[in-house]
Amino acid sequence: MAKELITREEQKKEFTWNLGDIYPDKASYDSDVNKIKEITDKIAAKKGKSAESAKALLETMTLFEDFFERTYKLEEYAARKHDEDTGNNENLEALQKLETIVSECETKVSFMDPEIIAVPDDKFDKYYDEEEGLKKYKIYLTEVRRTKAHTLSTEMEELLALSSEACQTPSNTYGIFMNADLQYPEIEDENGEKVRITAGRFVPLEESRDRRVRKDAFEGAYNTLKQFKNTSASLYNGQVKKQIYIAKARNYSSTLECALDGNNVNPKVYHNLVDTINKHMDLMHRYVALRKKMLGVDELHMYDVYVPIVSDVEVKIPFEEAKETALKALAPLGDRYIELLKTAFNSRWLDVYENKGKRSGAYSAGCYGVHPYVLLNYNNTLDNQFTLVHEMGHAMHSYFSNEANPILDSMYKIFVAEVASTVNEVLLQEYLLKNETDKKKRMNLLNHYMESFKSTVYRQTMFAEFEMLTNEMAEKGESLSADALCKVYLDLNKKYFGDAMISDDLIAMEWARIPHFYYNFYVFQYATGYSSAVSIARRILKEGQSAVDDYMKFLHSGCTSDPVSLLKIAGVDLNTPAPVEAALKVFEEVLDEMESLI
Repeated sequence: MAKELITREEQKKEFTWNLGDIYPDKASYDSDVNKIKEITDKIAAKKGKSAESAKALLETMTLFEDFFERTYKLEEYAARKHDEDTGNNENLEALQKLETIVSECETKVSFMDPEIIAVPDDKFDKYYDEEEGLKKYKIYLTEVRRTKAHTLSTEMEELLALSSEACQTPSNTYGIFMNADLQYPEIEDENGEKVRITAGRFVPLEESRDRRVRKDAFEGAYNTLKQFKNTSASLYNGQVKKQIYIAKARNYSSTLECALDGNNVNPKVYHNLVDTINKHMDLMHRYVALRKKMLGVDELHMYDVYVPIVSDVEVKIPFEEAKETALKALAPLGDRYIELLKTAFNSRWLDVYENKGKRSGAYSAGCYGVHPYVLLNYNNTLDNQFTLVHEMGHAMHSYFSNEANPILDSMYKIFVAEVASTVNEVLLQEYLLKNETDKKKRMNLLNHYMESFKSTVYRQTMFAEFEMLTNEMAEKGESLSADALCKVYLDLNKKYFGDAMISDDLIAMEWARIPHFYYNFYVFQYATGYSSAVSIARRILKEGQSAVDDYMKFLHSGCTSDPVSLLKIAGVDLNTPAPVEAALKVFEEVLDEMESLI
């Protein structure tokens, strides 16, 4: 009989997050739903005069801050509840109902930004002297006015706000399709027992020492996706068309410029990454050739990408062990950091194991005024151990940012979001290597380090290049049919993995399995974040407290400046390709050591 997943009700309470910390009961949730409607009406009554004076603006911003914080909590609660079991219709209906309410509220208050922007500079500058309380909102207001060239009239902003809910359809439908409706086939595991492929089991199956299992899982997953390739292409096309619509409406020259401007990042950072990685493709090809040699295969296939290349090292890491190791590895970050990690582990901030219908993957979600929540699908692997510290890095970043700033200044830009998580990964990697003398186990860790560079720097850049190319195609009026998307993806796969890899035809469907393509030019930040993190982590280990102090300032900085400037606090300058170059130098060092050991 197949090994089916347990239901949410069967999951042990201690391994689930406690959403009661946000709302202890439905009445509390409903109260805030009604409250945001009331606040919205009060803000709406100020239309046409919300920023006519310093006093009026202070009153508007005070109401908006209250609206924003309550809405944030409501959205976090409803989304987290839905992700526990995406097949639970009651939770889905609650989330959809809230999305509709919030969309209606945002439409009613969408006049705010245009009215704030419309105030002449000389008049607006005097507001802070006339009303001391406005200084609390200066960072937020400055950011609003920064986008003056891309903010429309009040009527047009209302129209865009009205379309926001409909624009989420491609992303929402993709999530439901992949997590709730799509069913992968059963295969036989290493012991001949039936096991169903799931999003959470796919990579562990691909890590199997049994090549037949890997091949069956690979073909089972991608042949299933291939059956729905036109549906997936239509959804992705809808996502890209949405991005084009918004970019054109807001007077941007491209979807890339539009997406990055939201984070106040110049597109040259994106192009720098892609260009720099393309110039150093030889290191990736060297890694692939090393993988082929160590696996001892005549042909290296895409289903051989995840299996550890060091034989006779079976690493199973129970969750309790992973937590203890995390506390030791992250100790250089200081006592308070470690105490907060213990609180998170002991107070149900985490949802640990997979259950039927649960959202796949892993993430951290901050919740202002409460604490962050972390979703895992922990499966006792070394990768899962790294995922734990990765997501706790996000969580601690959110915690410190929320602690140090008003809510409107706490929302750090996505561009820096992957830095704190990856600093934790690098610290764990360095800790494990420092404490491992066994040759094979050390080689296994080096393999994982190489895998991090492969997956986080090269692979995410490949994803970034796919997004860039397909958006450019659509902007030129070219079709994003399933065949066109598959061709772009397969060509990129061949370029990144090189001649030592057989780029199996089925890998052309992998784009349909990547949820991040619905995050609007998000993935490149994994690569820039990893590059930054390598520099920061090595500085912490080398310089000690002074580097930790700088890093903590960065973690507490929220969105108090543009993200590139904030990273300079921690000693990283992404205005140049230097951080990526430095990271690739470390990759080369790891390759050197591995080659010397075989």
